[in-house]
Formats: sequence, C-alpha cells, structure tokens
Amino acid sequence: MTNTSTLNKEDFEALSEFRYQLRRFLRFSEDIAQSEGLTPLQYQLLLHIKGYPNREWATVGELAERLQAQHHGVVALVSRCEKAGLVTRAPGVEDRRQVQVSLTTLGQQCIARLAELHHKELTSLSKIFKVANISAFNDRG
Repeated sequence: MTNTSTLNKEDFEALSEFRYQLRRFLRFSEDIAQSEGLTPLQYQLLLHIKGYPNREWATVGELAERLQAQHHGVVALVSRCEKAGLVTRAPGVEDRRQVQVSLTTLGQQCIARLAELHHKELTSLSKIFKVANISAFNDRG
C-alpha cells in the first residue's frame, strides 16, 4: 500500500486537536443532559424539534434524518420522551400518515436550560472550532 496522503504533520495535529475538542464538547453535552435526567439522545431529539427550521415541530422522518438514526428507533425514542412528558405527537395536517412531534412546556423548559449551557460552552470553544469551511460559530462576534 502506497502513501498518497497530501497532509502534513500540522494537518494531522489540527485534525487530532479538533477531534479531541469535539469529543470534550460531546462529553460535556452527555454529562449535562444526564444531570437533567435526560439521555444524550433525548436531548438531541428535543434540540432538533426546537431547532427545526421555520416551525415548532418536526416529523419522525425528519428527526430520523437529523439524528442519523433508523425510523423505528426514533419512534421508540419519541415514545419514551412522550411518556416522560417532554413531547406530544399528532397526525400530520396535510399528510395524516406523517407524525408531527412537538415539545411540551416541560420539554421547552428542559431544552432552554440545556441549550443555554451548550451555547456557553461552544462560545468558550469558539477559537478551537474555527476550521476551514465550517462556519457554525465562526461568524459570531
């Protein structure tokens, strides 16, 4: 096998540092979600519902895409969140085969607290997460 990499040592160091800081952020996220009594996946589900573009709900299919998970797994996750009082589900208005998932008041409160903590942590990492062509927080002052 021939070495065809065009990356230099600094590129590997930058990638390693990025992965390290990303993992630290994910560990932080897991820990604070669990401190609220949520699993990290439940937090992500609430975040994707609240953060879905241009509306206050998302379909199970849209959530599966955002979570990069199988549809049936998201259905089970929604069921657990519904049982915990975090979300509600209703048939779609335009297509009744779709299920629209919305946050309850409790779900809104949980995601507001957790998102604030995540935002603060990301702000503290803003210099580390400046990577070429990734502008999630690079343009914020």
